[in-house]
Amino acid sequence: MIGLRRALWLIAAGGLVVLAVQIWLIASSDYALDKGLWVALDIVIGGGFVGVGLFAWYRRPDNRVGELMVATGFAWFLSTLGLVEPALLFTLGLLLGNLYVAPAIHLLLAFPAGRLASRFDRWLVGITYATVTIGFLPFVFTVDPEASGHCTNCPENLFLIETNHGFATTSLDLLSTAGVVILLAVLGRLIGRWRHATPPMRRIITPVFLSGAALMAMLAVLLAASVVGFEISSTFYYLTLIPFGLVPYLFLASLAQARMLRGGAVGELVAKIGGTIAPGELRNALARALNDPSLDLAYWLPDSECHVDPQGSRINLADFASGRATSPVTLDGERVAVLVHDPLLLDEPELIEAVGAAAALALGKERLDAELRAKVGELRESRARLLSIELAERGRLERDLHDGAQQRLVSLALDLRLAQSAVFEDPEQAQRLLEGAGEELEQALAELRELARGIHPAVLTDRGIDPAVESLANRAPMPVEVVEKLGERVPKPIELAAYFVVSEALTNVAKYAHASRALIRVGRENGRLVVEVADDGIGGADPSRGTGLRGLEDRVLALGGRLDVTSPVGTGTKVIARIPCE
Repeated sequence: MIGLRRALWLIAAGGLVVLAVQIWLIASSDYALDKGLWVALDIVIGGGFVGVGLFAWYRRPDNRVGELMVATGFAWFLSTLGLVEPALLFTLGLLLGNLYVAPAIHLLLAFPAGRLASRFDRWLVGITYATVTIGFLPFVFTVDPEASGHCTNCPENLFLIETNHGFATTSLDLLSTAGVVILLAVLGRLIGRWRHATPPMRRIITPVFLSGAALMAMLAVLLAASVVGFEISSTFYYLTLIPFGLVPYLFLASLAQARMLRGGAVGELVAKIGGTIAPGELRNALARALNDPSLDLAYWLPDSECHVDPQGSRINLADFASGRATSPVTLDGERVAVLVHDPLLLDEPELIEAVGAAAALALGKERLDAELRAKVGELRESRARLLSIELAERGRLERDLHDGAQQRLVSLALDLRLAQSAVFEDPEQAQRLLEGAGEELEQALAELRELARGIHPAVLTDRGIDPAVESLANRAPMPVEVVEKLGERVPKPIELAAYFVVSEALTNVAKYAHASRALIRVGRENGRLVVEVADDGIGGADPSRGTGLRGLEDRVLALGGRLDVTSPVGTGTKVIARIPCE
């Protein structure tokens, strides 16, 4: 910023020097007409564009409006060199007499963002620059200013190659025709942009666009009249400079109006949110303050690391804000919400910042309400999924009991009856049947223990999460290292959820990950039990494609926690559960 400030001061000093020298040269010219008027125009137009442009440049260095205004001011100084007596400066003025039109058009088409929005605008501006510079070379090479009646007792045209009055007149007519087309195209673009502008943008562009449109129309009339040979007095030309000279001052006025409106909008907003505000009314108050009826709000939930709408429904901000602009609102350095608004409001960053700062506390309160609604909605959905999973699990247990332990117990009962019948008639047969019954009994007990472990492992109830996790690690089909243990007991629901996170994660590693090893961490962090299972497999796990991880997410969510799955393809999978544990 210091370097920019120094550069702007140098430009300002250069502008003052140029203005002072030009005033002296015009005032001392023997052939220039209306010298007093031109001195005043130099001060008002050239000085106005340079001065206001430097202010706008300093205020918004990222916006090229200020640079374009300064360029327009210096282009005006070059355009008026045709009024001074040094031959070289006079010749340059003859060549660049219409140069100011090009940066002025560039400024109008780029206002207020400072950039040209379409390819058509860029082509139009490029053609304009070429027309007012290169386009005038044939005219300057063939015109004798005094002989052609351009001026009386004026200096020599140093660029004159051969006097050809007919060629010079024809080339000037062609340039004037091209100028009429360019000016009408610019006028059409200004009208079209104004019609399609949103209310906030119209408030900014209307004064400058009105002045620019008047300039384009009057210059078009002036050029068309010269082509058809209709003589227009110099007074009309001077009148065309009025809307041109007003542009920088209207820009200043729009800034002042925007600041007043900004103060009024913020004051009204503060008064509105200072009292009792009904649900949903904050959004309407913000929309009025920004003058953007399309405004939307997205609240940031740091625990869930997602955005939600005021009803608590999760949203993807990239899709939600498609074709819109977003501005974050912070409170004590923490993001609480995002304003989704018309992108043209980005040209009023002070307004957005002021409105956001005024509403930050109220947005923080509404974020809590949105977070509560989001949690209620998530709990409702997770409970519905848990009920569905519970019913499915109950059906699986029934099938496992029927197809496993129940069948073995039925077979055991038959073997015992046969052994009872054969105990006196064939003792050896009875012995073999009893031995087979013992094996069936052992297998049935093993299956029942496995089912019981899947429902609620005994080691977890008796000894806690650390031994239970060690047991899971020891039974895994690949090397598993427990690198961190909790070292204490926590409430049973939390232990059970943590156990199933490790169990399901290791099952997925064994089935899908193609991993050579896995790591388990169980510890505390900021009042939460943190369970992490990581592997070095192929990655690519997607919780939305299976019921296992989704069921774990619901189980953790039901306890107020969060389950995160990070699984880039080719770099392994990391499952982390964070469960409140105060």
